[in-house]
Amino acid sequence: MPIRALLEEALVEPSIGETPCFIWHATPVGIAALWRLGQAPTPPPFDDALKEGLAVGLDLSREEREFHQLGVGLVLLFHS
Repeated sequence: MPIRALLEEALVEPSIGETPCFIWHATPVGIAALWRLGQAPTPPPFDDALKEGLAVGLDLSREEREFHQLGVGLVLLFHS
């Protein structure tokens, strides 16, 4: 199953936390941070996600990162 489809399925499940800029989800492919403030900035706000992830108990500093634009918005994906 493509990553986009896995993310879209996982993002309808309950979140694991919310911070000012993101809604956090555990997905089969990693931790997803869904941008929640309207128009997403360019470039993707990975530094903001790293800082806010700590607020929900997630140290994502050593994880690989990528972004996906889905129907629900910008998703930053952190995975090993």
